[in-house]
Amino acid sequence: MKITKIETQKRRQDRVNIYIDDRFAFGLTDTLRYKYDLFKDKEVSQEFIDDVLNAEEQNKVIEYTLKFLSYRERSQKEVYDRLKIRGYDEDKINNAINYCLDKNYINDTRFAETFIQEKTEINKLGSYRIKQELSIKGISREIIEEVLEPDYEQELEMATELALKKVSSYKNDNRYAQYRKLGGYLQRRGYNFDIVREVLENILD
Repeated sequence: MKITKIETQKRRQDRVNIYIDDRFAFGLTDTLRYKYDLFKDKEVSQEFIDDVLNAEEQNKVIEYTLKFLSYRERSQKEVYDRLKIRGYDEDKINNAINYCLDKNYINDTRFAETFIQEKTEINKLGSYRIKQELSIKGISREIIEEVLEPDYEQELEMATELALKKVSSYKNDNRYAQYRKLGGYLQRRGYNFDIVREVLENILD
């Protein structure tokens, strides 16, 4: 088999179409074209073509991974799960993740720090809820313990702010129902028993 034509793609100037024996065979990036030294009249075997196509598929997985990471920080588990849903081969998924780890595009510690800041400042979640959500996203216990440092006074302030906004919706309930509903609300937001109890005492008593 022989490469009979190489042409630049019209829509993507960084990709080329490869023709073998006067028939379109496949498209690939310019980078891989030069890596595998593809040129007109080059004799190629099926094994060689399979290697090139395998490299091109791996390149696509990496490109998709980088695009997925471009929107916001992602945990390693989030990246793995997304690539798995896309149906990519396990080896190519692991290769793409290792590539991104080496480049520091995936960093679970950095992800956890960003996640904690967002969930604390924007969503006003308590540390218990944040810890649960980090675990679901595949962050290790060691990293969580390293970066999550609960601040009792800060959480008390946030829980109080949430409770003051929420308590008006229970104004027609008796005191017991208010305790139960407001306490449940704060617990679901991730605040521990001591904080919930203090907030309820301060607001309802």
